[in-house]
Amino acid sequence: MKKKIVVVLPIYEDNDSAEKLLSELKNIYKDDVFIVAVDDGSLVNPFEIDYLDKLSLQGVVIKLRQNVGHQVAIAIGLQYVSEEIEWVEKVVVMDSDGEDKPQDIKELVDSSDEVGVDVVVGSRRARSETRQFIIFYNIYKLLFRFLTGKNITFGNFMCLNSIALKRIVVMPELWIHLAACTLNSKLRISSCSLDRGVRYFGQSKLNFVGFALHGFKALMVYSEQVLVRVGIFCAIIAVLAVMGGFIAVILKVIGFATPGWFSIVMGVFILVFLQTGTLTLMTLLLTGVVKNNRHNTLAYKQYVNKISKSNV
Repeated sequence: MKKKIVVVLPIYEDNDSAEKLLSELKNIYKDDVFIVAVDDGSLVNPFEIDYLDKLSLQGVVIKLRQNVGHQVAIAIGLQYVSEEIEWVEKVVVMDSDGEDKPQDIKELVDSSDEVGVDVVVGSRRARSETRQFIIFYNIYKLLFRFLTGKNITFGNFMCLNSIALKRIVVMPELWIHLAACTLNSKLRISSCSLDRGVRYFGQSKLNFVGFALHGFKALMVYSEQVLVRVGIFCAIIAVLAVMGGFIAVILKVIGFATPGWFSIVMGVFILVFLQTGTLTLMTLLLTGVVKNNRHNTLAYKQYVNKISKSNV
């Protein structure tokens, strides 16, 4: 790391972990980092600029008016960097709980200096979650590939150059899911295999339902591709249902149908046909809702309550 790197950190009611992370960043990178900490509407333990001043770290603390969620907080932080920090060349996005290890930043940044690379993402080599989580996560990755045709093997831990930053911040998908947005951006992506760290303190506030919602948001970024694939699948099932019904009618006419069999079979085929049609229609409506409810990428300041700058 030869030049100052901007680090975007979303923080929500986890000041102990954030302070420990900042301390490690200071010890490893000295004055080569600039912190953009986004306090996601914390009420019990709001993150203050004093944490940066105490460690003699340059940076800002962006306090949001309300809790908007992890992904939106990151989007706001990146919007701020793009608009307010003219000298930025590299931006690192990472969690503040210790699961993204600060010593790995150097590998991400060094890899981003390679020719033909816009974004370097941290792909997990070893994970610290439970076996159940890993099983469900692998199932999700298979489902994501089936529905979108893409592989998603990384999360929020990444390094973007200035070109990537300028493109990402004008994409409405950024407000939904950073990783899926990056994958969908057509930017040149490189990957670094990194071990996942262990949380500094406490447990993750994201439960199974939260993880599932986070995963479905990635699918929302590819809603049009998902619609096409679901539509094709439903069309195939509908055609098979029609063909099955046609065969049932032939068997009925030539006398091979037992009493009551024809009514049951035709009822099943009609029900399958109606359900596939309904599923296609619901997917189409959901796609329209997603497209019409995208955030205004230029109005991030409406979420900001206060921006404090360090005294360093």
